[in-house]
Amino acid sequence: MTTDHLVPPDIAELYEIHEWRNAVGILQTAFPQEWQEIQHALRAFRLFRSEVLTAGGSRSSIVARLEKPLKDADWIERQFRTAIVVDGTERESPTHSVDCFKGRVALEVEWNNKDPFFDRDLNNFRLLFDLQVIDVGVIITRCSELQTIFNSLGRGPSFGNSTTHMSKLLPRLRGGSGGGCPIVVFGISERLYIED
Repeated sequence: MTTDHLVPPDIAELYEIHEWRNAVGILQTAFPQEWQEIQHALRAFRLFRSEVLTAGGSRSSIVARLEKPLKDADWIERQFRTAIVVDGTERESPTHSVDCFKGRVALEVEWNNKDPFFDRDLNNFRLLFDLQVIDVGVIITRCSELQTIFNSLGRGPSFGNSTTHMSKLLPRLRGGSGGGCPIVVFGISERLYIED
């Protein structure tokens, strides 16, 4: 049984949704404020043709616009200082920073990175969950179906098969790469695309 049926219908119509270990149920019951803020960000987002046509650099305007409602609600980028102690000897073991963090919820946006970033994110969620720092992880990425739009705009090579999209994430998620951490994934679908 999954709890993805708890995603409001208007969001479910716009995004491809997958979950691991009842993440949506945990968000709704244990983190209702954070869940409302995530829903607000998902509802506000649209994928504009003009932004797809613009080269992104290190942080595209697409990602910045998607994260803005969360940042406005006091979600922060956060890196945790962790260490391993063996026989009194401490070895630092820093985590990768989380794009958006609030109230034991970690959220990553992977728009157009190389697909090994999913390994990094899932491993980070697993580690932070095992250390009892987070209770749920969220990833927002693009649906693989958007490649057809990118190709029609002449931007296909910039969004190639070795970049972050749903088809690259699902085998990792279903294979347990996030360990015991409950995770929900939202895929930006063609239903969010606007010809501006």
